[in-house]
Amino acid sequence: MTRKGSDFAGLSVAIVTPFKNGDVDASRLREQVDFLVNAGVQCLCPVGTTGESPTLTHDEHEQVISEVVQAVAGRAKVMAGTGSNNTAEALRLTRWAEKEGCDGALLVAPYYNKPTQQGFYEHYKAVAEAVDIPICVYNIPGRSAKNIEPQTIARLAEIPNITMVKEATGQMDQASQILAETNLTILSGDDSMTLPLLSVGGEGVISVVGNIVPTDMIALLDAFNSGDLAAAQQWHTKLFTLCRDLLSLSTNPIPIKAAMQMLGRDTGELRLPMTPLDSASQQKLRDTLVRYGLL
Repeated sequence: MTRKGSDFAGLSVAIVTPFKNGDVDASRLREQVDFLVNAGVQCLCPVGTTGESPTLTHDEHEQVISEVVQAVAGRAKVMAGTGSNNTAEALRLTRWAEKEGCDGALLVAPYYNKPTQQGFYEHYKAVAEAVDIPICVYNIPGRSAKNIEPQTIARLAEIPNITMVKEATGQMDQASQILAETNLTILSGDDSMTLPLLSVGGEGVISVVGNIVPTDMIALLDAFNSGDLAAAQQWHTKLFTLCRDLLSLSTNPIPIKAAMQMLGRDTGELRLPMTPLDSASQQKLRDTLVRYGLL
């Protein structure tokens, strides 16, 4: 079965938003885009959680979307983060993404206010019906405080331009139920769960670790898609500790920004309430990067 959203299969990268002296660093952002596109990344996802969207002003959110679309210049897809716990704001951001030429929009589940399942449905329906670009439902109850149940996602799948789910529940049964009951494309929302999700029918990942090792994530995906499970497992094992540390040492995107700073690719600057890694975590991350061969 050809699934809706399969043209977004492969590696998407949730890109960081670089800052310099408190402002968005547009020049560094374009460098990040070129690095990822030249590595063969199929899709870039700006202004998601990894892009510190909760700390950006509305003008900055729109600025980053526009900068990334212009920097990509058709060389890869762009699926901008346009979610909010406010449906009107999600509508405005998604319309902006469409106007600026994004290929799709990534909408996180409305956070903090914990909608009912009907509320989730009405939220996504309102946004999807207002635009023509594909919509990816981002289900991450660990950060949004509530799960979008498979039955609700099945209802959403009936809306033509809701085509994907970014699956970050950690529940393989939920992913399997969605795959069994819908024709949506599932993309992993956790780097370390990429291979397990591929094994049940997922088609890619929206990656954090891809900011620093995009070619390795592509190698894992290519190995699996070519039927070389042993090679895919080897890549999974190699990537696992790096993925774990980038997600477990502190809240995303604190560790990935620290890693990029160590690699000379970002200032490491964060915005409150995000704060830098403590010295012990920094040393552990540096040791991981050394063992991986990046330092």
